[in-house]
Amino acid sequence: MVLVNILIACIAGSVLSLAIAAVVAFRVQARWVPILVSYAVGALLGAVFLDLLPHVFAETRDAGRIAAFILFGILAFFVLEKLLLWRHHHHGGEEVMDAPPAAHPGHAHDSGRSGWMIVIGDSFHNFTDGVIIASAFIADMRLGVVTSMAIIAHEIPQEIGDFLVLLHSGFGKRKALAMNALSGLATVAGALLAYFALSAVAGWTPEILAVAAASMIYVAVADLIPGLHKRTAIRETLVQVAFIALGIASIWIVHATLFPER
Repeated sequence: MVLVNILIACIAGSVLSLAIAAVVAFRVQARWVPILVSYAVGALLGAVFLDLLPHVFAETRDAGRIAAFILFGILAFFVLEKLLLWRHHHHGGEEVMDAPPAAHPGHAHDSGRSGWMIVIGDSFHNFTDGVIIASAFIADMRLGVVTSMAIIAHEIPQEIGDFLVLLHSGFGKRKALAMNALSGLATVAGALLAYFALSAVAGWTPEILAVAAASMIYVAVADLIPGLHKRTAIRETLVQVAFIALGIASIWIVHATLFPER
């Protein structure tokens, strides 16, 4: 029954957080996507600096090791983006996403590079969520339920940000939904692995979270923020700052509500 409850929590949590994020993102008109990318920047950076990194450094005894994994992750995603650029260049742009250009008027996408990187990084993050959920249920049923609810609530603003990154990157809405759902399966994978090999997997949780944090930092700073700088009008800049602040605030509010003791 413990394993069944773990799987139900992981699957239900992924479906619920994805559904809420999709409802919000599907109602967004294409012309709003470039503006709402500012929200995605805030949500990504807020998740990293208000939640992931404080949690990781509090749990580890070797801060230098975690910092090294973050550095390695940023460099690894730089290399990954170079490989995606190389593939796009040498295939003449044949991997164009499923949505036609008309579906994204008024803004240029990056041939899916930042989208694919956010999917990879989110998969790492979801994997560790699965490990945490399984660990909580193994310890106590009530703790497992509370932990699952906290993770679901915490994932919603980040999932909205991820969805917006995928749309901005050139993914069609259907493909963005499919990719988010695919990365959500990593939660189940992490939970199963933790259930059958908890001691081995739990020992690597800080490092896995460090790589997930690196992906979010890289996508926000290297891919999204440079695009915001292309819009230099004072009014557009103020809107960008406001939506970045809104993204950070949404993470902070959820974090402060669910984890007031931290």
